[in-house]
Amino acid sequence: MQIIDNINSLWGDDLKQSIKSGAKLKIAASCFSIYAYEALKKELEKVESLEFIFTAPAFVPNEVSDKISKERKEFHIPKQQRERSLYGSDFEIQLKNKLTQRAIAKECAEWIRRKAKFRSNNTKASMQQFACLNTKGSKTAYTPLHGFTAVDLGYQQGDAVSNFINKFDDASSAATYLQLFEQIWNDGSML
Repeated sequence: MQIIDNINSLWGDDLKQSIKSGAKLKIAASCFSIYAYEALKKELEKVESLEFIFTAPAFVPNEVSDKISKERKEFHIPKQQRERSLYGSDFEIQLKNKLTQRAIAKECAEWIRRKAKFRSNNTKASMQQFACLNTKGSKTAYTPLHGFTAVDLGYQQGDAVSNFINKFDDASSAATYLQLFEQIWNDGSML
């Protein structure tokens, strides 16, 4: 096990070194940001696939019923924070100010169409946040995570006092996290 402190050693740099051609990346986190994609664009092109689970309900359509709910009558219903983070979290404001958001979003959307699948936890139960990287010769797990943003990768300053991530690259620990991810991913009642 290795501890990544996101000050002297960054999770993003570790992913850049660890992602090999044909790797499968599996992430369970609260949010996904296009700026995390931008930071790892070259490496993410190498992956065979990304499977991403939003750990709390996100982008889930409201249940349809014949009755019109009061929410539908409101003029504006603000999006939840995890959905707004798709185009940058509050701490990625410097990146937003570069005015490259549209180009990055376009590139990211094209990459998602080719390589990524997203699902959302639609239960009220909380879910642990972690990432797994499965390459031909090795398996690695990272935990705990908050989200998949430039802040979580260590490339932008956030408001957390600490942002330690444990890296498990021994076969049995990483395999346990991969098995957990697969179990959740394949359970249609949860996602």
